[in-house]
Amino acid sequence: MTAPAWILTLDCEDRPGIVAAVSGFLAARDGFILDSQQYADLEAGRFFMRVEFKAAGASFETAQLRADFAPVAERFGLTWAMAEAAVRPRILIAVSTGSHCLNDLLHRWKTDHLGVEIAGVVSNHETLRDLTEWHGLPFTLLPEGKQAQEDALLAAFDRAGADYLILARYMQILSPALADRLAGRCINIHHSFLPGFKGARPYHRAHERGVKLIGATAHFVTSDLDEGPIIEQAVERVDHRASVDDMIRIGRDIEAQVLARAVQWVGARRVFLNGNRTIVFR
Repeated sequence: MTAPAWILTLDCEDRPGIVAAVSGFLAARDGFILDSQQYADLEAGRFFMRVEFKAAGASFETAQLRADFAPVAERFGLTWAMAEAAVRPRILIAVSTGSHCLNDLLHRWKTDHLGVEIAGVVSNHETLRDLTEWHGLPFTLLPEGKQAQEDALLAAFDRAGADYLILARYMQILSPALADRLAGRCINIHHSFLPGFKGARPYHRAHERGVKLIGATAHFVTSDLDEGPIIEQAVERVDHRASVDDMIRIGRDIEAQVLARAVQWVGARRVFLNGNRTIVFR
């Protein structure tokens, strides 16, 4: 049987002694560090750290570990969390009619390669109900009308006990109120043409301009449309032979891959918000 592991994440104002305090805390309890990454943002004066560890001797109790670490956190003014590595974050997925991102996430989840628990799928269309329910997951059809739709979405999020809302090509703009309510917990995927090709038919307009790179961006949702902190991006080179259909096909593949990586990283507690940017410990 594999020994249980924990993940400690923290950020704070940068100052000497943080790493020593954390490693000393674990050493005093015979903790065995499996992975440790840290980053000091010298411009912002912030420090970020992620430590995965297990018990080398006697087993740990999560509640006791948290209680024991609290004085260290207070001394350094840490914003922190300590979670059992085996306890995966829960996500709720929102979709419209495009299936490529949802299908990819469901396949990775079903084959245990996503690192999160999918609580269910919500949509403003019936199109993807069969795909969702085939995977044994609940599907919720959202009502018409923006306010009613957002109320139902938020109710489904709370009912599922979800940690993150994943917009897997959910073709609705969240209101500022909902974006603020889910700050740091809502992830969107879009083509990397933004801001140059915002709005409808981006691949058509990119084709008209003869772009040579297409791609996708996964980012946290904020009240500023498509301006939230970026988690992951990828691009693919194209040339004059690429049709609009070629660009759409390639773009969809990249969107699915980029969104999956973003979900995997938040699932492993590797993503930290840092103002309008992110720290991602890969």
